[in-house]
Amino acid sequence: MPSPRLRHEAIFLLVFALDLINMFIATVAYPALAAELHADVGTLAWVGTAYMLGLSVVIPLAPWLAARCGERRLLLVALLVFAAAAVLAGAAPGIGWLLGWRLLQGLAGGLLIPVAQAAAYRQCGPDQRGALTRRILLVALLVPALAPALGGLLVQWLSWRGVLWASLPMAMLAISLVLAWMPANGARSTPPLQAYALSTAMTALGALLLALTWLGEPGHRGAGAVLLVVAGVLAMLHLRHARRQARPLLRWSLLSHRGLRLAMLVYLAVPGVFIGSQLVSTLQLHQAGYSAARIGALMLPWALASAVAITASRRLLVNVGPVTVLRIGMLLQASGLMAMALLPQPTFALAGLLFALMGAGGSLCSSTAQTLAFHGVEGDALGDASALWNLNRQLSFCLGTAAIALLLALAMQWLPTRATGVALGLAAVLTLLPLTLLRRSQPLFLPQPENA
Repeated sequence: MPSPRLRHEAIFLLVFALDLINMFIATVAYPALAAELHADVGTLAWVGTAYMLGLSVVIPLAPWLAARCGERRLLLVALLVFAAAAVLAGAAPGIGWLLGWRLLQGLAGGLLIPVAQAAAYRQCGPDQRGALTRRILLVALLVPALAPALGGLLVQWLSWRGVLWASLPMAMLAISLVLAWMPANGARSTPPLQAYALSTAMTALGALLLALTWLGEPGHRGAGAVLLVVAGVLAMLHLRHARRQARPLLRWSLLSHRGLRLAMLVYLAVPGVFIGSQLVSTLQLHQAGYSAARIGALMLPWALASAVAITASRRLLVNVGPVTVLRIGMLLQASGLMAMALLPQPTFALAGLLFALMGAGGSLCSSTAQTLAFHGVEGDALGDASALWNLNRQLSFCLGTAAIALLLALAMQWLPTRATGVALGLAAVLTLLPLTLLRRSQPLFLPQPENA
């Protein structure tokens, strides 16, 4: 029987893999899904955005619900809802039903990761967290590489519906492991649920995402601009309320931790933008004659380059520091995106090389950000830091998808023949935005070699 630490780690890594599968596997099915359900580009973006919106809005509730219900019970309920929503999404008769079930699946998935991650890190001593971080990065490497390749094959062998059912076996395995390995812990004393804080946070996020979508549609731009202002006002009201609370819904004071703050900004600009650019690159490669299986297979060179980057990042962090590593990573990903923008019909070998550049750059940034986020965070602050980190991680993917879809929609109106190239070029620019912030962030720290 594995030790309690390894049992909790296994459960967390499995639910983390579930989340990644649902973010990466559906992209290759977009052309087939659009053809069968008659969805345009803006609606296609919501297949991913609806899932990530659900993930994002429910994360602030996760620490409170875990204390109220117990971690084991909450994980079991969330996994059951997640699996049921996957079945219903794959059987959806229309695009509206599909988006609704994806939103429900995201709401369930958003409870899984922060609760399981806090439990896993709680079992680790300071000298064991480096090994857990490397295992997290290994999952973050393998799943995005294998999921699109599997999704492409499922589209060809079955249909886009099989893609949405692909996570069911892992969900069933996760339920079995939680039942067998996780101790039954009772509810703990909790403060009253902060309904005002929760409602302002959730409404602000929903308004922001809807605003980004509507700004790309000629008939809704005025409403999109209004919603953007509404989102900003609600965010300010939420933060003002949080400053007055002894124990706020989200512990924003942890953003005074320089590593966590910088890690969150980097995640917005690099992995978030890459996820958003996947919609554009899939459409561009489909227009160039690539099959779903070949588009999915391009994540394999991405994964190989990511593995090299993750291995190198450990030594680079010690030798040159996190700021230099982040700069290198941003430049590599931006180079890959810009080359994709300038070469709308690359050969398969060249496309693989460009995906490798993006994989190396993105993984240098994400591995460094993961190290920075929890460096020096201890004790009870881990649960709150985990909630903030995972909220930002999901928000990064959500905003990245919405923002790049907006750029694509605008480009299709102004430069329809070069729309995907323009959107990918602007994605490269967004990747480089944190470079100006890094000048003010050095030095952070030089990590010492960690025990495996």
